[in-house]
Amino acid sequence: MKIIETHTVPAIDEKIRLQEYAVSIFKTIPSRSGIKKAIKRKEILLNGKPANTSDWIEEGQRIELLQAENGQKKTFTLKLKVLYEDEDLAIIDKPSGIPTSGNYFKTVENALPYNLQISVKNTALPAPLPAHRLDNPTSGLLICAKTRPALTEIQKMFREKEIEKTYLALTTGHVPKMAIFDTQIEGKPAVTRIETQEYFRIDNLEYSLLKIFLETGRTHQIRIHLSENGFPIVGDRQYGGEIQQKFKGMYLAAIEIKFKHPVKNEILDIALPLPKKFLKIKDLAEAP
Repeated sequence: MKIIETHTVPAIDEKIRLQEYAVSIFKTIPSRSGIKKAIKRKEILLNGKPANTSDWIEEGQRIELLQAENGQKKTFTLKLKVLYEDEDLAIIDKPSGIPTSGNYFKTVENALPYNLQISVKNTALPAPLPAHRLDNPTSGLLICAKTRPALTEIQKMFREKEIEKTYLALTTGHVPKMAIFDTQIEGKPAVTRIETQEYFRIDNLEYSLLKIFLETGRTHQIRIHLSENGFPIVGDRQYGGEIQQKFKGMYLAAIEIKFKHPVKNEILDIALPLPKKFLKIKDLAEAP
């Protein structure tokens, strides 16, 4: 297999194992779980030999990342809507109910090779990868990287809050016209800004249609903030959302994304029309 990244350990002040240390050195694997998986697949070498998660790091060691073999993963033949694609990245419409990635076969990640072309650039990834994630029940816009530099830069832009995302949600209750929820999540700052677009009454219960803007990106942030303020998202089983036959799935979608292309430096502003299940709300709603 081809070596795609190499790192020589400098002088270090603390004793640390490879699985913790490597998170900070490989641009294409930014998470600890990704490092563990790469070690398990024998894609990380320590001084030329397959590494173990228990290996201790010492000054002067050579750590290498191997390119994953093509064909290692089976392709999930799920047709996805592709809204933008070039040699560096793509933007797709993720369906609800499908995990972005994970230890499953039926994931968006495994469906990308069926929907996107592998980049012709010499920095191409073996297959396109999601550059961030949406929760399993959440639908909408997902950026996918096709080269290693694009993946690194997109993830950096997310960390530095340079990517604007807009969500749409249907909640129970009468949400204020505008509000900011800023309670911490797992001890970390979290800020969610909402703008109520419309109110509905269905079966004598009130619902609110919201546009949501994130200033931070904590796990389940929108779902937690809305639920703890008394406005759970319809269909959100985990956080107390209403479950009824007339509402299918969770009513949360990423409908717009805006950012500077990491290579072309042009602004990409991609938006989705109102998802079909949101359109049906008006048919269910009672006259004012």
